[in-house]
Amino acid sequence: MQPGRRHSPAESVALFGYSLTPMILRMLKTRANIKDVASRAGVHPSTVSRVLNPATRSMVSESLAREIVRIADELGYRRNALASGLRTRRTFTVGVIIPDLTNPVFPPIVRGVEHTLDGEGYIAILADSGSKRRSEKALIENMTARQVDGLILAAANRKDPLVDQVIEQGIPLVLVNRTVDKHNVTAVINDDELGIDLAVGHLVGLGHRQIAYIGGPQRTSTGYARYRAFLKTAKKAGIKLDRDLIINAREFTETAGQAAFHELIKTGKHFTAVLSANDLLALGCYDALEELGLRCPEDISVTGFNDMPYVDRFAPPLTTLHIPHDELGVQAATLLLERIENPDTPTKQLRLEPRLIVRGSTAVPSA
Repeated sequence: MQPGRRHSPAESVALFGYSLTPMILRMLKTRANIKDVASRAGVHPSTVSRVLNPATRSMVSESLAREIVRIADELGYRRNALASGLRTRRTFTVGVIIPDLTNPVFPPIVRGVEHTLDGEGYIAILADSGSKRRSEKALIENMTARQVDGLILAAANRKDPLVDQVIEQGIPLVLVNRTVDKHNVTAVINDDELGIDLAVGHLVGLGHRQIAYIGGPQRTSTGYARYRAFLKTAKKAGIKLDRDLIINAREFTETAGQAAFHELIKTGKHFTAVLSANDLLALGCYDALEELGLRCPEDISVTGFNDMPYVDRFAPPLTTLHIPHDELGVQAATLLLERIENPDTPTKQLRLEPRLIVRGSTAVPSA
């Protein structure tokens, strides 16, 4: 080391025997700014700004955009979200409220939302309301106080004043998995009628004519739509409906499904199959069957709805309707970003088609 000469940080570290990776060297350099990126790319700074802003990236050719992003990454440049927010009056955050994080249906939806938002420079603030209206109200108020740019709600009821409140406040909103009776809000949902039609058709095709139905809470669009679809589809299939064999549970839970199955048995009515409005209700049917010493599908066939993770590992594996949950989340986030960019975008309802997945829980009725 030469006396009296000031050494750079890189030289000082090297003198002590350490080798520096390119990443560390970039960290030791003065932070690059947008002009540095523009100079390296040979473009105007405004072009770099457009590329690094998700809302305007499409204004630049894809090849040039990729090159600018590569250079920005090489120079260690990161868009200042706070500064961008001050210019655009955005926080680049989105609130996501779900009713029950322990329900296996919702994590894939959240994953689809987060991956889509992340690709456009946004982050998601996730909250679990526990299906409590008071909790949902507090969560929405908390998120709006933090000035989120929009909301994705998976906890809406058919008649939901909280949804009306969000719309009145002018906050971009998209419902996912559930919707409301009014048609003034954008939503991404499953085609429940098609799903029930596929399930009934499958059971009828096996020879079942005495089919019981365990539905979900009628306050939710999924519970109500699937119940109405069962009535319609069963009538179309020529099945004589017995109202004693139709039970709508208060919740979409395993415990509720178990209790509902016991109610069916108490009626003393004969049935050979149970169509359940979701997989957790179907799992409750499994519990009740075991308690009663009955076998599935030898004594009673059971179907579900959702194809939540691990139902293929049930004993027996569950016949159910597959819903593309990741895609629900992707589409919800995509539609919300559209509404954030243009609040006057017309509302729409996007319905994704389910697929029947036949497994071991259904068979021809026993003699």
